[in-house]
Amino acid sequence: MAQSTAQRQAAWRGRRPTAGNSGNGDRRLDVWVSAEANLALARLARRHTVTKRQMLEQLIANADDAIVRELDPYTPQWNSYFNTPGR
Repeated sequence: MAQSTAQRQAAWRGRRPTAGNSGNGDRRLDVWVSAEANLALARLARRHTVTKRQMLEQLIANADDAIVRELDPYTPQWNSYFNTPGR
């Protein structure tokens, strides 16, 4: 028996928390941005031939990586950035 559209969508949403290669899932980001930021994101994505989602994920990951590379794991700055208690 075929599933209804609502059933398929509910199943898809149910898989989101564990989706992806790492199993860490996807998280919903619902945000309004300025028209300028949206147009810039579209241009960047088009230039790199990726989706806007992929471009945004890449920009965020690159910015985070740059910060993490500068932090010593055994410092208060590391704990503050990752919001973890001191060791």
